[in-house]
Amino acid sequence: QVQLVESGGGLVQAGGSLRLSCVASGSIFSIATMGWYRQAPGKQRELVAVITSGGSTNYADSVKGRFTISRDNAKNTAYLEMTSLKPEDTAVYYCKLGVAFGNCWGQGTQVTVSS
Repeated sequence: QVQLVESGGGLVQAGGSLRLSCVASGSIFSIATMGWYRQAPGKQRELVAVITSGGSTNYADSVKGRFTISRDNAKNTAYLEMTSLKPEDTAVYYCKLGVAFGNCWGQGTQVTVSS
């Protein structure tokens, strides 16, 4: 069974940067679509960015130009580089691994942006 472990969250001032990592166990990472989602208190979980197995990316409008999703198949790791952070980016960030036969979620990592 695949397990995902996120890391890299923390407290940062507005305008700062963070890089989140998501390491996957198992051997299906290279064929999976990887996504980063976030959930702020009292709000629904929303898609932040996604990268396909072929490297195509897509972003939520709210993070375009500020966040970059990438992957390293040799390390079974997906990344989310976040720059120019805003207080409204504060949330728990989750990574998701998706393949044709199912999805898997990580436990989440807290990102807090102070004004």
